[in-house]
Amino acid sequence: MKKLTTIIGISLSCWLAIPAQAQVNTNLSEEKKKELSQQPTDVVETAIGELRLVPPFSSESVTKESEVIGWGDKKPQAPAGFKVTKFAENLKHPRRTYIAPNGDIFVVESNTKNSANRITLIRDKDGDGTPDYQDVFLDDLNQPYGMLVLNNYFYVANTDGLYRYPYTEGATKIEAKGEKILSLPAGGYNNHWTRNLLANENGSKIYVSVGSASNVGEYGMDKEERRAAILEINPDGSGEKIYAAGLRNPVGMDWNPVTGELWTAVNERDKIGNNLVPDYITSVKEDGWYGWPYSYYGQIQDPRWADDPHTDLVEKAIVPDVPVGPHTASLGLAFYTKNKFPEKYKNGVFVGQHGSWNRAVFSGYKILFVPFDENGKPGQPEDFLTGFIADEAESKVHGRPVGVTVTPDGALLVNDDDANIIWKVSAE
Repeated sequence: MKKLTTIIGISLSCWLAIPAQAQVNTNLSEEKKKELSQQPTDVVETAIGELRLVPPFSSESVTKESEVIGWGDKKPQAPAGFKVTKFAENLKHPRRTYIAPNGDIFVVESNTKNSANRITLIRDKDGDGTPDYQDVFLDDLNQPYGMLVLNNYFYVANTDGLYRYPYTEGATKIEAKGEKILSLPAGGYNNHWTRNLLANENGSKIYVSVGSASNVGEYGMDKEERRAAILEINPDGSGEKIYAAGLRNPVGMDWNPVTGELWTAVNERDKIGNNLVPDYITSVKEDGWYGWPYSYYGQIQDPRWADDPHTDLVEKAIVPDVPVGPHTASLGLAFYTKNKFPEKYKNGVFVGQHGSWNRAVFSGYKILFVPFDENGKPGQPEDFLTGFIADEAESKVHGRPVGVTVTPDGALLVNDDDANIIWKVSAE
């Protein structure tokens, strides 16, 4: 049968043809899985060294969801020399924090189900680490996530579209109706509803992250148009192009302060084992192709696409820079450009790992730190904020960290959305 083809623009001069009719097989036989599990280990070279990846189906994919029990009198643990305090609470699933140029703190309250669909404004006017103003800034939204202040507008990325509202610096509430400047494909596989926003340095472009509709293209690649990608647009919503694609679920985005490169945190695919495929953070090349759903970590082919391998795209796939563990749900990402933390943290990046739901032993449930050298190149990830897992055997956790945001005074805010808390990590 002749394949339908959707033409997705990567740039004005470069186009990428992606078959719209999926030829993926997500129901491999047990015999085939056993055969695949006995393949040699895959070895790839990343920006931080050699990565060894076990064969597909070398372990069984399981469901292990966490039960959030709250913190009581406990709190997360940071390295020596840091203190952790509760910055804000009385929020409903605070997924992400954005700090405007004037220092106002905006918190999006949003969720997969029973979403509050609002943005709350927080101010700490006297700088004592405790908010002295906290109230709803904007509501009646639709699973909002990304926020941005630019050119006297307040931008909000709902799951189904990008809106902008007239904005005056210092405003405590928006009453005006928003203008929809860009339609976006709504929803998505297992929390791929978040749409993040980031402007470039001069404010001439906005980048919009859009996760996939599926795990590995099983609903048909026609459902993945403008998805698993980072879009680039003008501030009025015009001029859309696909900046990079093959990124299964890119969420956190920030600029490398040394090289100027765009970086993102990406959730990789499920259901081929406990230890596949590691999530990653990576620099994002303009017009870059990162493999999803046909391959991972460059040219490692996903066996579920063996009957329709898309060899030309597999050959083009870029190896991501920094693996951060399988099924960690690495969502938040923020470079540290301030001077309050010890020197090793300067220009490094924090990664919020929301935690696994489909691994026999929990992974994630912490904040990672990845140091970067004077040339803007990454080093080995290390734990920064831990203690979120309360009882591994009973699948109980205190909370789940997600968004990470650096404050103007050099602290780190951590959104613990399922515990309804924002933590503040400061240097002592």
